[in-house]
Amino acid sequence: MDLDDFDRKILQLLQKDSKISAKEISEITDHPITTVYARIKKLEDARIIKNYGAVLDASKVGKPTTAFILTSITYRAPGVDETLDQRKIAKEVAHFPEVQEVHIITGDWDLLIKVKAENVAAIGNFVVDKLRTVKGIEKTLTCMVFDTIKETLEIQL
Repeated sequence: MDLDDFDRKILQLLQKDSKISAKEISEITDHPITTVYARIKKLEDARIIKNYGAVLDASKVGKPTTAFILTSITYRAPGVDETLDQRKIAKEVAHFPEVQEVHIITGDWDLLIKVKAENVAAIGNFVVDKLRTVKGIEKTLTCMVFDTIKETLEIQL
């Protein structure tokens, strides 16, 4: 789907405030409300808008500690003839509740995982007791975040 300037404006407004009403978008963009509704529906149907939700302040909900974990995968587990599937391993890791993001990456590491937890000990427990028990995880490198300057879900359009 090709995006025009009107689509981009709607997306920018929704990224800033997903609770903005179609009426408010109509007033800002000077388009009829029915056109706004139709465009939003079209963007949702095309899965350009994947979801709506609240962005929480992790520190205010008891999860102030962030870590990025680089993970290396072994593609041949001892005693297993078949090659392990990197995407399956990534999906298994993604199911842990501490995990916010899982990315398959290039270079010396295979996965980049973002985790939020109560404290450093909880991150350590996650790595030792959960992550390293996943079949195919060979080694990990945990990078603790000291301070977050910018964290956003917005995509520049």
